[in-house]
Amino acid sequence: MGNEYFRFKRFTIYQDKCAMKVGTDGVLLGAWADTGHATKIADIGTGTGLIAIMLAQRTQNAIISGIEIDHDAFMQAKDNMSNTEWKDRMSVENADVNEFYQSHEAEYDMIVSNPPFYKEDTKGYCEKRNIARHTDGLSFEALTKAASFMLKEKGKFSVILPASAASEFIGEAIKNRLSLTRKTDIRTKAGASPKRVLMEFEKGTNNKATEYSELLLNENGERSKDYTALTSDFYL
Repeated sequence: MGNEYFRFKRFTIYQDKCAMKVGTDGVLLGAWADTGHATKIADIGTGTGLIAIMLAQRTQNAIISGIEIDHDAFMQAKDNMSNTEWKDRMSVENADVNEFYQSHEAEYDMIVSNPPFYKEDTKGYCEKRNIARHTDGLSFEALTKAASFMLKEKGKFSVILPASAASEFIGEAIKNRLSLTRKTDIRTKAGASPKRVLMEFEKGTNNKATEYSELLLNENGERSKDYTALTSDFYL
């Protein structure tokens, strides 16, 4: 497998034009997010289009839109989507979500995002990678505000973040009428502290109990049974 592409069971993701490559985070979110009865889905910061394409595979008729600020990534996502069997249900917009959301009020019943989360002052030499990884252009405050505005009542918003950022993100979500309904801690190996957290929020819901769980990625140097089961429709 070359760095230019990543092959899944039913589609291939080309990534040579994207700063952020296919990684475990995106695959986890794409497989974990509850598509339920979703009919219109947005993927904020779609990058290669991976998560959007995974959701297309997992749904029957949902219309899925990717939103991507970087032009090269936008073009790559567009190509990746057009080369799938679900291309007729997918599209991607080359836009800044800080502006995009203002003309899409209560339009979606599901939103997903694998958002930037780094806040360190020290950044790398690649500006596109910095935009994809750091919160300067899309803060937690801005992301939760945009997602809440774009969601219908009872709509769901799912993200993956470092475990250390969960509390801050939840606080911003609450300010925007997004209540935590599901949370899964991701551990790379038994006994280790959670590295990532998958979280699902629901708009306008404040009396539903949060469902908590854990997911172990590796057992004895191999993918755990639960991780394998979650991603079995995708990984070769």
